[in-house]
Amino acid sequence: MRQTELFTKTRREAPKDEEAKNAKLLIRAGFINKEMAGIYDYLPLGLRVLDKIENIIRAEMNALGGQEISMSALQRRELWERGQNRWADDKLPWFKTKLKSGNELGLATTHEEPITNMLEQFISSYQNLPFSVYQFQTKFRNEERAKSGILRTREFLMKDMYSFSRTQDEHDRFYEQAKIAYRNIFNRVGIGDVTYLTLASGGSFSRYSHEFQTLTAAGEDTIYIKDEKKKEAVNKEVETPVGVPEKKAIEVGNIFSLGTKFSDPYLSFNDQAGKQQLVIMGCYGIGLGRLMGTVVEVLSDDKGVIWPREISPFDIHLLVLTEEAKNFTDEIYKTLTSQNITVLYDDRDLRAGEKFADADLIGIPARVVVGDKALKSKKLEIKDRATGGLKEMTIESLIKKLRK
Repeated sequence: MRQTELFTKTRREAPKDEEAKNAKLLIRAGFINKEMAGIYDYLPLGLRVLDKIENIIRAEMNALGGQEISMSALQRRELWERGQNRWADDKLPWFKTKLKSGNELGLATTHEEPITNMLEQFISSYQNLPFSVYQFQTKFRNEERAKSGILRTREFLMKDMYSFSRTQDEHDRFYEQAKIAYRNIFNRVGIGDVTYLTLASGGSFSRYSHEFQTLTAAGEDTIYIKDEKKKEAVNKEVETPVGVPEKKAIEVGNIFSLGTKFSDPYLSFNDQAGKQQLVIMGCYGIGLGRLMGTVVEVLSDDKGVIWPREISPFDIHLLVLTEEAKNFTDEIYKTLTSQNITVLYDDRDLRAGEKFADADLIGIPARVVVGDKALKSKKLEIKDRATGGLKEMTIESLIKKLRK
């Protein structure tokens, strides 16, 4: 992508009505656009990051044996009135609408009831179990007050997975595997070192649940670290250990053991003895925008974002500093892209200082600077966005390093 062709532009100032660091930086850098409180658009740079986060999560869910589906966001009232009767506005933060016929519908906040209803037709025997399904889908929550940028929004992309097991032991084994998969996800997006498996309240679902909480001053939750080596903690709502300091954290994922709460009496199967049993369920959620915003809160400085390599919108930010070096830089751009290396090429007619400031703001991990010095030496100056370290290397060496 040539920056002259990118329709978005960086901004020196964030909107005055935006308080959260994640939204300020992402808006200024041209990753997102604010439509209204709690509702954001993902622009080309932001969508590239979101897509990479989605692909990381997809890979880990597939490794668990999850099967990907896509369910409707429009929800039938009667599904939510049965069982747990969560149609009432005091049970879930609904956005509701009506068909031309007058029938009332809801915009999905979650999918426990619909997934149970759908699977009734596919589960009848122990031979149909176990399995898990997951989706990436836009959820809608009529929050009383949307805040914290893309950490808490009224419309957001969520990965929700649901597991279906024959026995509690079978469920528990999958639940433990899900913990490992979530650890992998947070390690891959660059926040594993500050993310803790946290014992939390199960809310209306169960007595307890597990959250993955990332330490940051922007957090809305309070946790206590129980084991630093194992990265384990407890939420303040569950326990307040004596003498252990409080930490602010953002919940970036959660997993619940649902038991038979949503399968009773709708989802049952015949076991090997021919006896009817209820399916044991679990659910496993991650908000993708929330995760992206958390990465920005944790991995940024006063100059801008610092993207981890695996979710950076591009591998390289290529800057040309002089007109004389333009043809040489064009060739570098062609060579890198021919090697399937993604490049944001700042070919704009701007001063070097403006280009450097924008590169810091956008936060691509490796910056390649080409000026008259590089034109003569044929060596490129590589700056690491995270450490600020500078190296000189040939384009061949750069390609070799990136392939590693």
